[in-house]
Amino acid sequence: MKKKKTLALVGALSIAGASLAACSSTDDSKDTSSSSGSKKSEDKQVLNLTSGSDIPALSPTVATDSVSFTVLNNVQEGLFRLDENQEPTPGVAESVDVSEDGLTYTFKLRDSKWSDGSDVTAKDFEYAWKRVLDPKSGSQYGYIMYVIEGAEAYNTGKGKVDDVGVKAVDDKTLEVKLTQPADYFKALTGFGSFMPLKQEFVEEKGKDFAKDPENFLYNGPFQLTDWKTEVGWSYKKNDQYWDADTVKLDQVNYKVVKEVSTSVNLYEKGDIDQVGLTSEFVDQYKDSEDFDTRLDASMYYIQMNFKNELLKNKDIRKAIDSGYDKEQMAKVLLNNGSIPAYYYVPKEFAKGPDGKDFRDGNEGFGSFDASSAKASFEKGLKEVGKDKVKLELLSYDDDNSKKISEYLKGEWEKNLPGLEVTIKQQPFKNKLDLESKGQFELSFAGWGPDYQDPMTFLDMWMTGGPYNRGGYSSDKYDSLIKSAMKDADAETRWQSLKDAEKVLLEDDQAISVMYQRGASLLRKPYVKGIVNHKVGADTSFKWTYIEGR
Repeated sequence: MKKKKTLALVGALSIAGASLAACSSTDDSKDTSSSSGSKKSEDKQVLNLTSGSDIPALSPTVATDSVSFTVLNNVQEGLFRLDENQEPTPGVAESVDVSEDGLTYTFKLRDSKWSDGSDVTAKDFEYAWKRVLDPKSGSQYGYIMYVIEGAEAYNTGKGKVDDVGVKAVDDKTLEVKLTQPADYFKALTGFGSFMPLKQEFVEEKGKDFAKDPENFLYNGPFQLTDWKTEVGWSYKKNDQYWDADTVKLDQVNYKVVKEVSTSVNLYEKGDIDQVGLTSEFVDQYKDSEDFDTRLDASMYYIQMNFKNELLKNKDIRKAIDSGYDKEQMAKVLLNNGSIPAYYYVPKEFAKGPDGKDFRDGNEGFGSFDASSAKASFEKGLKEVGKDKVKLELLSYDDDNSKKISEYLKGEWEKNLPGLEVTIKQQPFKNKLDLESKGQFELSFAGWGPDYQDPMTFLDMWMTGGPYNRGGYSSDKYDSLIKSAMKDADAETRWQSLKDAEKVLLEDDQAISVMYQRGASLLRKPYVKGIVNHKVGADTSFKWTYIEGR
């Protein structure tokens, strides 16, 4: 959920708001010049920022959220990474050869080092990927590797690790066999779950591995330092990084600050260099030269627990979706570039074989209708034999989430007579834990895409999926998604994905989508080259520098 990733397939979510449990965002920099730009020698190459959340997990095996994946993106490097233009560019892999049928990828690794000075090898990737797939590892992201031959069988306990199509041919050659052609696979290898791990180091550290910066190895642009729980952390430049000459920042400092007003004050004082804005600050600062806004590909929604007696009822779920004004939420309450969403796969995200946006011809489902919502709710109550009911909304504890939760409570209690809503606000890490255990009734959640295809949003709702925490199950939905996974015909596959979204949102009303995230922010003009990504991790600092502070 952007916070990320408890998003599903798979940063801080909204710069000013909750974090997803998945990863994504678009470039929000006014100047995305690369680090090759000139800079004054007297400029101190230190960037100061805030985060609404601490880091839930450092290990790529168990990371599930946007904050953790953004950290991994900056302190580690996969075979490829997304560059300033959102294109996959060689990382640890110097080159890749793809077979004519698109099923075999042979990666040739460059000379690169871990932060302890040892070589990064193909074995480090084979070990790390199979560790994610190991049913005993506790990873919730194994399914993101199912495009690899034998991955699903091993991850679900039905196959052997030796049958997984990942093999270190030698120290510099990694061979990967896929179940089907996947144009997005190169980009996917830059995602957090695909980061390498040095087996000897992991086993030596045991239970202490990745618990703190000293018990982790780095092969990316930076190393993590000074991580203090709920206080903050820093990155320092990694001199062992193969492309260290490109990295201009010496240090990036994060403070954990949950109140946007506090962050704005720190920005005004010059203590931080960027701040995300909530609605009350947008109008105040929208004419500032430091102001910028963007729409990204992260989606926020209400997840409903199908184990709950009330929420098993479709009429009650339908009433919950149509019982609040999404336009008001996005344009007035958020007022940060977010837009109301009557869909789940975001706008301006993926194009089909006809070159048209996924949303074209599939504009949306449902609408705000207080009268219809009341009627549906009354019908649902009658069916479950209740007059008055209570539901609990699990939410994040940042400013934006508090406002949205209170708004939802007010709307639902006003438009659905007989409903009482209580709000349970939790720190990001605690909320993810409660969600993963299915300990919620309604949950304010978010998801950012791991790769640029509608499947990164839609496969998470298959029966038994690790992020399908409300227990939704539909044979029709599962069939459509499985068909899209295997169908070689691009047009047929695309239609299966569109049909699946309709089943999810219209036929079954499995979730209630609220908005597609936008972000408004202030950034000091001397900060250059911050890159925000549409998919995967939110932010890269590899090309960032300070000029004219």
